[in-house]
Amino acid sequence: MNEEMNGGGVGNEEYAPEKIDYVFKVVVIGDSAVGKSQILSRFAKNEFCLDSKSTIGVEFQTRTVTIKTKVIKAQIWDTAGQERYRAVTSAYYRGALGSMLVYDISKRQSFDSLARWVEELRANADNSIVIMLVGNKADLVDQRAVPTEDAVEFAKEQGLFFAETSALSGDNVDKAFFKLLEEIYGAMCKKSLESANGAEHLTALKGSKIDVIAGSDFETSEMKKLSTCSC
Repeated sequence: MNEEMNGGGVGNEEYAPEKIDYVFKVVVIGDSAVGKSQILSRFAKNEFCLDSKSTIGVEFQTRTVTIKTKVIKAQIWDTAGQERYRAVTSAYYRGALGSMLVYDISKRQSFDSLARWVEELRANADNSIVIMLVGNKADLVDQRAVPTEDAVEFAKEQGLFFAETSALSGDNVDKAFFKLLEEIYGAMCKKSLESANGAEHLTALKGSKIDVIAGSDFETSEMKKLSTCSC
């Protein structure tokens, strides 16, 4: 476990450890069977397993990417959705800079649980955590039970970013993760700038816009946008 907390893990390592500029911890949360592990597997290894089993406790994988010329090691934790593991996984929220909150577009119950997950996340994580709402299994068009408009409205109310993905096809998975990592980096730059300017109190990341990732392209709705910097 100590090795894991220090950044060890399975993933796509493209750079030697000494060249990594930052390590970002991200937690993937949501109800059981919404495809959290499959999304992570698609992003970290570009794999999809049809015989995937439920996650027991917490697992994690890594992928090293470049964000605005900086080499970022994304350390992504996959938390089990079953209720009996909630007390165990809550400890892993600490230190997380970002979260991917996943629901299944074909299961309304998984969407209705989102408010509870947001409440738990914000109770256990830093108040500046960046949250990406993800409607997974977008390939199940004929089984859709959650209209995109409902998810956009929820994201607006909660101040989240939003994307619909398909771990099966890989559609939007990389875009969603990269957007999340970019916003984490921007938030980190903003926090550093405020600290350098002598800010005494840092507030939660709130603004006027959120970014919506729909289909294969990014779309911006008039909801929320985080400021960025070139640090």
